[in-house]
Amino acid sequence: MKSIKAIIGDRETVVVDPSQSIADAARVMAGRNIGAVPVVEGDRLVGVFSERDILTRVVAVDRNPAATAVRDVMTTELVVAEVSESYEACLARMQQARVRHLIVLDQGRLAGMVSLRDVLAADIDEKAEAITLLNAYVHYIPADVESKLRT
Repeated sequence: MKSIKAIIGDRETVVVDPSQSIADAARVMAGRNIGAVPVVEGDRLVGVFSERDILTRVVAVDRNPAATAVRDVMTTELVVAEVSESYEACLARMQQARVRHLIVLDQGRLAGMVSLRDVLAADIDEKAEAITLLNAYVHYIPADVESKLRT
């Protein structure tokens, strides 16, 4: 079973500072084609900022994205996982918490972030591999039996 560490691999974790404007953070997210970013102050994780935060806490209430700081609208109740956890445990946690992004920690320090899409892709890959192995098992004919069938 794949750990969440295998999913995050060695990809760069894009972060924003809580003092950045929402407009700047949104440009960072759009430029990287990502839906959420960890918010880090110094070396401390303080929140997560997502497209949903922009929609519900900025656009829906007519806040000025250029004049509002990320800290004013970020999510501070974080759903996290440890790098050693299985992707299945992480998927269950994401479903239970109804979140699409999960912060991954390595002994309390930010190690990365995964999306629901990342975790579901790992789940599909693992299930496809299991199906292939099961098909090979079901259709396996031992060599001595196969030679008898040919005669």
